[in-house]
Amino acid sequence: MRYILFALSLSLTSAAFASEVKVGVKGMVCAFCAQGIEKKFKAQEEVDSINVSLENKFITIKYKDGKTLPQEKITQLLKDSGYEAVFEK
Repeated sequence: MRYILFALSLSLTSAAFASEVKVGVKGMVCAFCAQGIEKKFKAQEEVDSINVSLENKFITIKYKDGKTLPQEKITQLLKDSGYEAVFEK
């Protein structure tokens, strides 16, 4: 039983501090758009790297160890750049 609780606590901890997040980007249509989004997110201290998929219209943000960006911050960064964030449910 202890092993089950330990495994459960590890999975909950890793879910709370996801190392990456995938976000849809509504309105991203060109390479210039993708480059601007990449630059905006790379400037955030929590972000280790970002992959922008122009073809699929989403970004994958990889965080530095122990860091994350709240969903509201991601939404605001995209909104400030002229795009809409679409989060998976």
